[in-house]
Amino acid sequence: MQSDDAAHLGTWHNQRRNPLMHERMLTLVPKAQPQMEDLIQKAARDLARSEYAIALTGAGISTESGIRDFRGPSGIWTKDPSAERRAYQSYERFLEDPREWWKERLTSKGPFGDVEKLEPNSGHHALVELERLGILKCVITQNIDGLHEKAGTKNLVEYHGSALKLRCTLCSSRFGRDQFDLYRLMRDDRLPPLCPTCGGILKTDSVAFGEPIPSDVSRRSLEETWKCDLMLICGTSAVVYPFAQLPRIARENKFARKGMMTGSGSPADENLEPVTIIEVNAEPTPLTREGVSDYLIQGKTGEILPKIVERVKSRDS
Repeated sequence: MQSDDAAHLGTWHNQRRNPLMHERMLTLVPKAQPQMEDLIQKAARDLARSEYAIALTGAGISTESGIRDFRGPSGIWTKDPSAERRAYQSYERFLEDPREWWKERLTSKGPFGDVEKLEPNSGHHALVELERLGILKCVITQNIDGLHEKAGTKNLVEYHGSALKLRCTLCSSRFGRDQFDLYRLMRDDRLPPLCPTCGGILKTDSVAFGEPIPSDVSRRSLEETWKCDLMLICGTSAVVYPFAQLPRIARENKFARKGMMTGSGSPADENLEPVTIIEVNAEPTPLTREGVSDYLIQGKTGEILPKIVERVKSRDS
């Protein structure tokens, strides 16, 4: 396992082979710290100056709440590739036999365990505080764990749905899972649950592979992306599409925000600055390597985001 310092310097393999290199590396570590602090200060400054900042979050922000990610070194699918294969087949099984799909869901352990017992961490709460300060206008999350809502985020888009909700496959109405006694329905052989609004079949709100992103979610996410002048990307590997396309849309559409807000649909102001895109992530991502993001603050979201909030507040004091 790489230490944070070694990962930052990218010299772990040399350290193991060459004691002199290890000694030299230790003398370099203190120099890396000011760079981190400078980036945190820069992020705070960029956020404070923004007019419409949004956050995109992925599995990395929830790992500190005890949820394993999917594709990291100790990820659920990294450790159990068969679980990934089953996930890719889930939606097809639902379409073929909703009743059996629901029985399987209710009699097998989910990848996150008991989601309702999980608690948000300092990263979630930092985003809530940025929203309370009037800086962060919206959070768009890939996560289905419901932790942003539990932390208190008000303006929230759950891009891949929520494991704590059910969604009608016909009218797209959403309901809390606790509104239905699913185990009683299974005992009474009355699965799948039906929508109280239109009578359609309900499935979990979480979006399965092969299942379209609900149109209201897709539309809202694009609207927020077009409006933003700063995008704070927290804990996502940026490899799952179409979610991973949102930062690229923000980067390529510096004029779209103006057209969206004026209703003109055309670039009315050629002096409009491009969106500032900041990554807070444990590792570099395709967004880092492709130059989509302006800069990466490498580390744990639960440690870095609260520091950014502290700097933002200190600017206002």
